[in-house]
Amino acid sequence: MSEFEVSEKGYYGRFGGAYVPEMLFPNVEELRENYLEIIAQPDFIEEFDSLLKDYVGRPTPLYFAKRLSSHFQTNIYLKREDLCHTGAHKVNNTVGQILLAKKLGKKKIIAETGAGQHGVATATVCALMGMDCTIFMGEVDIKRQAPNVQRMRMLGAKVTPAISGSKTLKDATNEAIRYWINNPSDTHYIIGSAIGPHPYPDLVTRFQSVISKEIKWQLKEKTGSENPDYVLACIGGGSNAAGTFYHFLDNKNVKIIGAEAAGKGINSGFSAATLKLGTMGVIHSCKTLLMQTADGQITEPHSISAGLDYPGIGPLHAHLYESGRGTFFSITDDEAMQAGLMLSRVEGIIPAIETAHAIAALENLKAKSLETVVVSLSGRGDKDLATYQSYFNL
Repeated sequence: MSEFEVSEKGYYGRFGGAYVPEMLFPNVEELRENYLEIIAQPDFIEEFDSLLKDYVGRPTPLYFAKRLSSHFQTNIYLKREDLCHTGAHKVNNTVGQILLAKKLGKKKIIAETGAGQHGVATATVCALMGMDCTIFMGEVDIKRQAPNVQRMRMLGAKVTPAISGSKTLKDATNEAIRYWINNPSDTHYIIGSAIGPHPYPDLVTRFQSVISKEIKWQLKEKTGSENPDYVLACIGGGSNAAGTFYHFLDNKNVKIIGAEAAGKGINSGFSAATLKLGTMGVIHSCKTLLMQTADGQITEPHSISAGLDYPGIGPLHAHLYESGRGTFFSITDDEAMQAGLMLSRVEGIIPAIETAHAIAALENLKAKSLETVVVSLSGRGDKDLATYQSYFNL
């Protein structure tokens, strides 16, 4: 077994596991006992692949960014997850999980969301399958991601605000878990990131691995080699990154690069740079690196991007960091915003602010002129136009 695959007990190195309340143990066990068998069934694979092709719009293009490449003096390809139906990679996972929920006989779906893209993707597949949908979202994020809230409601979802703590993604996740504890039998929780109790990190990673699967054959078609020199993605909980890295994890010739949110600066007190600031702990039923005080109280994160505004990190990424397999840069709000504007004006692509963190990391990469860099363009910036407008006074 690869050292980067999840163990039977749900761990990546020291990170992972399932630390769940007793009331949720049957739900998590039901999922753990059945998910591998279900997603390997021919009828599941056929329906999943069909929906990815005809509904989501896969394969997404692998685009050679000529002017961006010229700017950085290297060869940059953008994996266009922003062109997925709903505007981000999140729908790859929600399609897979709702099919799994149906197989398990669930009638209701809940989800958490920060930037709103996972909420929209969940509301979308619930409308597609005619299932009841409740989305938990921090009150702060509801205001700064208003277009996505409108989309969720248009799709028939109930959007429930989280009004505790920093009123962002962490708090939305807390509310979703509380709801699940009180409604365990008929409800499936579609977690949107590669985090949570085992088997969620592995489950989400498997559904998102279509990204790196496509990169390999698309790059082979374009360059003659299926392996880039670098794969680069932004990281909050880590689902787009996990999917982008997945098929390259065991190839040490491919450098794995992540971009996390440093907010106003790593040591500013307003940051979400979990890998640089985090220590071992348990958050949302999984052991990983998280931002916390000396006595174990979770520190409030900050990022201008709602999707990266989280004090933890997926266990796979914690393991990639600790093992040295991955290199991770901490990108400030200002660096991300400038990178988002640059991509808009150099390539005519307005990225989500989350994605802009990955574009900003190209400044740190120092890739050589003959090398190939693949960047996961995880989402489009429609949802962030108000933030861009305010920041740049457009």
